[in-house]
Amino acid sequence: MTGADAVPGADAVTDRADPPLRLGALGTSSIAWRRTLPTAVRAPEVDLVALAGRSTEKAERFAAHFGCAAESGFDALLERPDVEAVYISLPTALHHAWAAKAIRAGKHVLVEKPVGVDAREARELCALAEEHDVVLRENFMFLHHPQHSFVRDLLEKGRLGTLSSFHAAFCIPPLPADDIRYASDMGGGALLDVGVYPLRAAGLLLGPGVRVAGATLRTRATDGLDLSGQALLVSPSGVLAHIAFGFEHAYASTYALWGDRARVTVDRAFTPPPAYEPVVLLEEQGHQERFSLPAADQLGACLASFAAAVRARGADSAREEAGRRHDTVAAMELVDAVRREAVRVTVGQ
Repeated sequence: MTGADAVPGADAVTDRADPPLRLGALGTSSIAWRRTLPTAVRAPEVDLVALAGRSTEKAERFAAHFGCAAESGFDALLERPDVEAVYISLPTALHHAWAAKAIRAGKHVLVEKPVGVDAREARELCALAEEHDVVLRENFMFLHHPQHSFVRDLLEKGRLGTLSSFHAAFCIPPLPADDIRYASDMGGGALLDVGVYPLRAAGLLLGPGVRVAGATLRTRATDGLDLSGQALLVSPSGVLAHIAFGFEHAYASTYALWGDRARVTVDRAFTPPPAYEPVVLLEEQGHQERFSLPAADQLGACLASFAAAVRARGADSAREEAGRRHDTVAAMELVDAVRREAVRVTVGQ
């Protein structure tokens, strides 16, 4: 397996001799307010220096709350010499443009998932990051949770036997009507918001070369925005996968792997809170085992890993970042394939 997806939860932690990573934030999103920036200001590996938003008033409110400077605009933040890296939480349609500007300004980039709206944007940003020798990461927090390493260990020890199928779902209830994720011109839609998680999990657990065999999408009549969908995947070894995603469901965030000896299920697979203690269920014929795992802050681990990557040097680090970029592009190629293969069903008026 390649990149970060090879060993989630096993990321290097920043050497305490290193100074904290001086971080700037582009965007005043809900995820930044609720999760990322509160974690960043608590993290010893990170120093939140400044932020900028599309609204000056909102940026100043964020800055006062998180104890950093408020800049007059995104360009002004990128010009600050004391900002080494930026966290981008703008609408998905703006990720490519502002990540590219940040990279050209010599800044390392942690961008909210997904990195762009399609594989072309992902390839361009990854090539640009390589050209400018900066770290480019997506804020896929779940990849850094150790529960997935635990599942991988069960697979490698043969507890499941020969793997034959994988099922994953990330679904949430309908959003408020004015939510940005319903804005098709801003990179909205269920596939880019929640569908990317089970697609990324398929690559993580089934290895490289997963391809789309078929897909369906429920789309909004007014503009074609995808509200939910399903996809069938197949791995090079012949494992069949089914994923589901959407904005039209009771909450689910889970995956299961099924072999000829046992089945393993992970609940709260993608967004477990920091205090949540995961339970991995292993089911064999006539026997069940429940493995209670320690709580883990996957966002804190993600930020620590990003800071460590910026400070790291050498061939091993370069290979790891190349692998991560490969995984990023491969995931967006699956997104493109779902769109291309999907049978669309129009809903609403």
